Amino acid sequence: MANKKTGHVALPFLATIFIGLIVVGGIAYGIYRYFGFGKVEQPPEPVPRTSGQITAEDNHTMLLILDVPEKHSPPTFMLMRSLPLKKRLIFVGIPSNSIALVDGQQLSILDNYRNGGPASAEEFVEKVFDIEVDKYMKFDSAAFQKVCDIFGGVTYSVNADIAGFKNDGSQQYLNSDQIETFVNYLMFKGGESERAVTASAVLSAMVNQADGKRIADSFDNNFSIVINMVESDVTAADYKERKNGIKNMFEYGAAIAVPLSLDGTAAGEDFIPSSSFIENVKENYFKDSKDSKSKKGNKEEK
Repeated sequence: MANKKTGHVALPFLATIFIGLIVVGGIAYGIYRYFGFGKVEQPPEPVPRTSGQITAEDNHTMLLILDVPEKHSPPTFMLMRSLPLKKRLIFVGIPSNSIALVDGQQLSILDNYRNGGPASAEEFVEKVFDIEVDKYMKFDSAAFQKVCDIFGGVTYSVNADIAGFKNDGSQQYLNSDQIETFVNYLMFKGGESERAVTASAVLSAMVNQADGKRIADSFDNNFSIVINMVESDVTAADYKERKNGIKNMFEYGAAIAVPLSLDGTAAGEDFIPSSSFIENVKENYFKDSKDSKSKKGNKEEK
């Protein structure tokens, strides 16, 4: 009888211990979690880009082309890099006789342009600089002079034997027609290389001398006017995405435009861009860009 009684007592006793462990364990776990022990940190949600916020995503690159056949000069090619966050606008004049090996064939940017228009010139620049050119704008005489009028002309030192200009290197005011004549001048001693440098310097000076706030305040209206005068692949969506950064750059920046002289070597009638110069430009102004291959792939997917 004694043995049977012991068995009956043991079962309830074990059950009580088991329930007690569960209760105590639950209390301990609650205290453990309450004080944050063993908590796995979740990565914070990315901060969404708020409307009007200027970031590196606003950076973009355009190829500007001035083509005025009546001036009897080759088109003027200008690479423009916009860096709204840094409030910088970089102008790189590209000589029309710049050559490079493209798809196994040696061509100039002018050859590409004549064979396939602005889009082909854009592809040439992408391959030579190993960057992505987002958009292009091709200006005729009327469109270019309209832009010059919007900015208000420029005061610049001219040292070229052009009718109607002071050929003494002195500062003189140039209106839109004179600016167009100057950047299309064919008799610079340095040939197309000097013409490209001059064009980038004149455009930079014009931007820096303009009233930035006035440009920003009238940007929407002026863009609508100009975009209807040029040949371009810029869309209304592109403008909407970029305009806040551009307006902010003009309104709050100071001397935002920077002209760069494309370094290279003259080879007869051709100009060979310097690879070291190109690498330096990429390092200083395109560092935020993804590698060109992935970016070109994205463009093709679009």
